[in-house]
Amino acid sequence: MNNEAVFPRDFLKSYPQASRAEGCFVYTADGRRYLDASGGAAVVTIGHGVEEVARAMAEQASRLAYVHSSQFHIAIVEKLAQRILALAPNGMRRNGRVYFTSGGSEATETAIKLARQYWLERGNKKRARVIARRQSYHGATLGALSVSGNVRRREPFTPLLSEWGHIAPCFCYRCPFDLNFPECNVDCADDLERFLARDGHDDVAAFIFEPVSGATLGAVVPPEGYVQRLAEICRRHQILFIADEIMTGMGRTGKPFAVQHWGVVPDMILVGKGVASGYAPLGAVIAAGHVAEAIARGSGSFLHGFTYNSHPISAAAGNAVLDYIERESLFARAETAGQELGTALERLKRFSIVGDVRGMGLLWAVEFVRDTKTREPFPSDARIAARIAEDAIESGVLTYPIQGCVDGHRGDHILLAPPFTITSGMIQMLATTLEHAASDLEKAHLASTGGSSALV
Repeated sequence: MNNEAVFPRDFLKSYPQASRAEGCFVYTADGRRYLDASGGAAVVTIGHGVEEVARAMAEQASRLAYVHSSQFHIAIVEKLAQRILALAPNGMRRNGRVYFTSGGSEATETAIKLARQYWLERGNKKRARVIARRQSYHGATLGALSVSGNVRRREPFTPLLSEWGHIAPCFCYRCPFDLNFPECNVDCADDLERFLARDGHDDVAAFIFEPVSGATLGAVVPPEGYVQRLAEICRRHQILFIADEIMTGMGRTGKPFAVQHWGVVPDMILVGKGVASGYAPLGAVIAAGHVAEAIARGSGSFLHGFTYNSHPISAAAGNAVLDYIERESLFARAETAGQELGTALERLKRFSIVGDVRGMGLLWAVEFVRDTKTREPFPSDARIAARIAEDAIESGVLTYPIQGCVDGHRGDHILLAPPFTITSGMIQMLATTLEHAASDLEKAHLASTGGSSALV
């Protein structure tokens, strides 16, 4: 037993000691430098070490560090709420409200409870279930994990979780119905219709989805018509439509929110990660006007809350981050840099172990397979994503390795979500590093199989 006191994410790993970070790089106590190509966990948007954000937080702390949201209204929180609401789809802005939390999981919990109370305020006690997609991930708390479809993260806690129902994911590379777009007519969206016909819709409060799938599937972009079809089904059955934009929101896909690529207006949008770019813990739920007004004109009180709702210092960080994004035009930068990154990553397709390169804006993933023709995944104990990530770390590049995109256990990909400030030179550094890692793995793969396409 060592003398460390922090409970680590993984007792089997040895972690380098981070000492400082600047721009797109993290520096360790032993003098190493790492390109933060994953933005931590798709969190960092404006880059590390922006002094004006730190100053804004310090100035706020010196004036007002904390009051409870049940006792005071706070000007800097109101300012941030108005700015975030102004970024939302037009149909959400009129009388919309922003409920601040300390992060994404709390935002999901808030949305679940808000959906339930919305229906209670309207006199409907039956609507309680929140439907989601298989292979989705919406947070680590028990409510968020209940709606999540991530097999590995749910399994240990299954006895503690509610099971409200899941529909098929939208994953064209591995279509659950063995169809091809556009001939499929986005049949995966119609799986929601089939689910409601089979299980009933009278007790369904909401449907939650990631417009671009995050960690579990890895930057899966839906085909045209998919998001619109889901929204139409929810409207027809009077089901609240919740967009989980914890990872994709605040410019990650090149627009303030990913749903804006498809012209869809949700009833709620979940915000987290990039909203404060990692400078402070912060999340939010954007509630459309009719959702907020159901509470305001009903009981008048949302029976929910956290100690650190609307934290002034976190709000100061959020405002300062938005100031920087606006001044540097970083939403537009995410789109152009994303196109450059996607082009650079296409070079990886020449390797026999690379099955798919996918993404939009500055959210990308590379999936690794045993056989590109059959798309057969590696066995989970081969640790392919972890091996790629470890190889990249040796070259000074941080990525986000994930397993389970095929069936919850098999299927390896790495997620890339660098700061919006990433430069062309850094993009080439990232792509070259991944090429070397893929090349090394391919050589080991072929050597172990005598040149065949099966890694053992």
